[in-house]
Amino acid sequence: MVPQASTSIERAQKKVQLFRAREQAILDAALELLLKYGEDRVTVESIAEHINIGKGTIYKHFRSKSEIYIQLLLDYERQLTESLQDALKESSAAAARIYFDVRLSNPERDRLFQRLEERLLADGGVEEQIGQLHALRSSNRDGLNAMIGERIRIGALENVDPAYHFCICWALAQGAVELWHSPFFSEILKDKDDFMEFVKDIGINMGRVGALHHTSNSKSE
Repeated sequence: MVPQASTSIERAQKKVQLFRAREQAILDAALELLLKYGEDRVTVESIAEHINIGKGTIYKHFRSKSEIYIQLLLDYERQLTESLQDALKESSAAAARIYFDVRLSNPERDRLFQRLEERLLADGGVEEQIGQLHALRSSNRDGLNAMIGERIRIGALENVDPAYHFCICWALAQGAVELWHSPFFSEILKDKDDFMEFVKDIGINMGRVGALHHTSNSKSE
């Protein structure tokens, strides 16, 4: 006979698992609808209908649509952080590859998340979660700084402020995402996926010693 205490624990664990699975289903549905229709046309009601649950059920997980948005951003940033931390153990080139893969593999999602963050900052109400998001980014920055500093020390990367290296990665990825969505450049870039692969290759190799002629006096120590 199974002890009553063990049965109660199992029930509680199953309840937690179901709760988390439903929460993930809400987030997945929200992302799917946001990518398809845009944030102005997606409502809590449409998310609930998409996965055949009641609107009230969503409010058991999230107090508002803004909380759904910020959770999507946090999950994205945590996944990027974990991937970068693993890659940084190998090399700065591996970290760069991960960064460009994440941002350029889905330009629609990348741009959507930028718009969501701008909206959340303007609307307010999720300041604590925004702080968590910025803390994750700071962690990424500190890890990249340390790895880039070491690569500079051994002579593999140009001896400039480490921030130059990871900021140019952001600038390159940002520009590529904008090009992807530009109607003008869509006519020029017949194979946008191939172009994104080309951008990734450029991003991984830029900043290496001998790859540029930098004249700034602000060298790193």
